[in-house]
Amino acid sequence: MIKKLIDEIRKKNSPIVVGLDPKLSMIPEALLKKSFVAYGESLEGASDAIYRFNRAIIDAVADLVPAVKPQIAMYEQFGLPGLGAFKKTIDYAHSKGLIVIGDVKRGDIGSTSESYAIAHLGKIKVGSMEYEPFGEDFATVNPYLGTDGVKPFVDVCHENSKGIFVLVKTSNPSSGELQDRLVDGKPLYEHVADKVNEWGKSCMDGDYSEVGAVIGATYPEVGRQLRMEIPHSFILVPGYGAQGGTGKDLVPFFNSDGLGAIVNSSRGIIAAYKKPEYSKFGDENFSDASRQAVIDMKKDINTALDGALN
Repeated sequence: MIKKLIDEIRKKNSPIVVGLDPKLSMIPEALLKKSFVAYGESLEGASDAIYRFNRAIIDAVADLVPAVKPQIAMYEQFGLPGLGAFKKTIDYAHSKGLIVIGDVKRGDIGSTSESYAIAHLGKIKVGSMEYEPFGEDFATVNPYLGTDGVKPFVDVCHENSKGIFVLVKTSNPSSGELQDRLVDGKPLYEHVADKVNEWGKSCMDGDYSEVGAVIGATYPEVGRQLRMEIPHSFILVPGYGAQGGTGKDLVPFFNSDGLGAIVNSSRGIIAAYKKPEYSKFGDENFSDASRQAVIDMKKDINTALDGALN
């Protein structure tokens, strides 16, 4: 699957993933009203509005980006209807040729972790039938429980040609409370990066492994250091835009071939119409504002990369 992601990045010249993390406050009033008329002010109505919103964003950006990344918590808060919207979003993204990174941050031990992996990346047998429950192409994984929690995901990736991104150094301000703690003379996140290398050796697909890492754009020096330590792992980089990361901050996350990283933006794209620089689009054309935000992000990143690598 990592090879397919690389092919799509090259084809679209766009190392960008759009985070589909909608809140009801992001959804234009007219769209929300349509769903409430159809389903009432209910969990079903909210979930329908979220799916309609996502579909419009996907339509606007599918030719510009290789992937989208729905964050499951934004859907789970609406219960079973929300999970239905999550699944419908994944299926619709696939129908538009997009790769889907499920931002699920799962991680447990033994059969529990295996079940999470099957739910998001694998297949489940029901009698004589076989199903893909959610069907993402990649999933984010929390490594806090160690190899017991990650190996079931690696095994399922092997079986189904899928991939994972392991949390290494996250973009949030308090990440250092645990991730920066010194263990045997180096930060904990370096130990996790070492394990990413180890887990990834059995999952190579060309020059890169199916086991990637999550490293926040808000820590470019950490990105520079870890890029050298995990040269064969793709890096999923959150923190661009709304959390302060810029194109120049992202250069250290890439290898000299211009590959090796895919950058996420969520609010900065899906809620772009609320930002002053895109207000001209208005609520009715919210997806056009998202498209322009992707175009601007692509230019920012590629300009920075061209300047640094050429």
